[in-house]
Amino acid sequence: MSLGAKLQLRQSQSLVMTPQLMQSIRLLQLTHLELERFVDAEIERNPLLERPEPSADAEGPAEPAEQAGEAETHPVEEDWFAETSTAWSSEAMASKLDASLENVFPDDPGSVERTGPDLGLQWKSAGGPGGAGHLPEGFDYEDIAAAAVTLREHVAEQIAFNIRDPADRIVARELAEALDEAGYLRADLSELAQRLGVDLEAVHGVLRICQAFDPPGLFARDLAECLALQLQARDRLDPAMKALVANLDLLARRDFAALKKICRVDEEDLVDMLAEIRRLDPRPGLAFAGGVAGTIVPDVVVRQAGDGSWAVELNAEALPRVLVDQAYLARVSSRAKSQADRDFISECLQNANWLTRSLDQRARTILKVATEIVRQQDAFLVHGVRHLRPLNLKTVAEAIGMHESTVSRVTTNKYMQTPRGIFELRYFFTAAIASAEGGDAHSSEAVRDHIRQLIEEEQSIVLSDDAIVEILRKKGMDIARRTVAKYREGMNIPSSVQRRREKRAMAGAGR
Repeated sequence: MSLGAKLQLRQSQSLVMTPQLMQSIRLLQLTHLELERFVDAEIERNPLLERPEPSADAEGPAEPAEQAGEAETHPVEEDWFAETSTAWSSEAMASKLDASLENVFPDDPGSVERTGPDLGLQWKSAGGPGGAGHLPEGFDYEDIAAAAVTLREHVAEQIAFNIRDPADRIVARELAEALDEAGYLRADLSELAQRLGVDLEAVHGVLRICQAFDPPGLFARDLAECLALQLQARDRLDPAMKALVANLDLLARRDFAALKKICRVDEEDLVDMLAEIRRLDPRPGLAFAGGVAGTIVPDVVVRQAGDGSWAVELNAEALPRVLVDQAYLARVSSRAKSQADRDFISECLQNANWLTRSLDQRARTILKVATEIVRQQDAFLVHGVRHLRPLNLKTVAEAIGMHESTVSRVTTNKYMQTPRGIFELRYFFTAAIASAEGGDAHSSEAVRDHIRQLIEEEQSIVLSDDAIVEILRKKGMDIARRTVAKYREGMNIPSSVQRRREKRAMAGAGR
């Protein structure tokens, strides 16, 4: 067998991902705010790009095709050849509360009011400090949000008024810097004492002063301490309450029989204690500004037309408009002397045209996907969640002639405003639950709604998961018991055993 070199001609196909193609794909999955930041950065880098001046009649959904190719002139400094750069930085703060907080109050008690079979435990964070007074003429209400007092500012003011010793103030400021957004202290006191060169007992003394600050519950190191500080401020931290706060794990499991024994109270007193716990704030720091809360801007608006059909339109507020200034391009092109300048102008024009085309294509793709979703989920828009159809990405992709991955990117963090509220596009994609009678499959979201309603309508008889399975099968939904349990737990609904304990406790309190 001889070895030798020879030439062969072959044909092959390959997909070459250019940087601009990759950027176009990335634009599809950007949220509204992320897209605005990206466009602002491109405008800073590219002198041929500009945003159009807002006009009084520019209201309502805009057609994406109108966003490219327009030209306007505006005065620009002549040293536009200078290099520009834009640096974007973002900080994300995340804090994890004690595991007891997630178990006892799984529905984010700082922002959501809970209802349903949970002994009426409802949690609300109080609003920030403020007051009424005379407002000067021309007062801008938006300045209120901009000037809202932050948690650290509120604490710093109390440190200045309550702690006079300079050394103690240094310790207090270090403790304040270790507060998370919920008002919990996330610092190792021993490490802090060693770093500052002070006694650990001195740090504990300053901490006790800080824990008396307003609102009560700040500087707590866990949920139990946070609740205890608030009860102490109300002069309600008696031995029974201390025992209850020290056994939040039993409260999370709703083991009321064990709590009665530990707290040495009867059912009526235990229900009163739970009602008092309910009025506390497990995250007192959230009452203060931690940044500007963003509102959801829908990408698509769905309205009912006069003939009964649905009109699907792009939301003009979610479409960043970018123009290529052709007049300015002509002016600076005539002044470009060197080849480097001409190359720079050519590159800027190429990037500007690419951006306008990419934004136009992104808008059309979102509209195309949203229109198909509305067509598929027409019954939901008319009748509600019970009529939500099973739907997957592949079905929509095949219907509109796109790749499944494209549909996936388009539906990520995009929102649709409908007469029934604002929903993420992903909401309309649900798994299918087979029909027990051989008919059309049921949407998993519709099945969840059935389970939720069955439990909410419980009277004297508490339904087990097996009983719920039988009821749903009679309604034509073929579902397994473990699926019912998974959906129930996903909605933070306790088991039948826990719900039965709650009803007994409530019945005992009513006697």
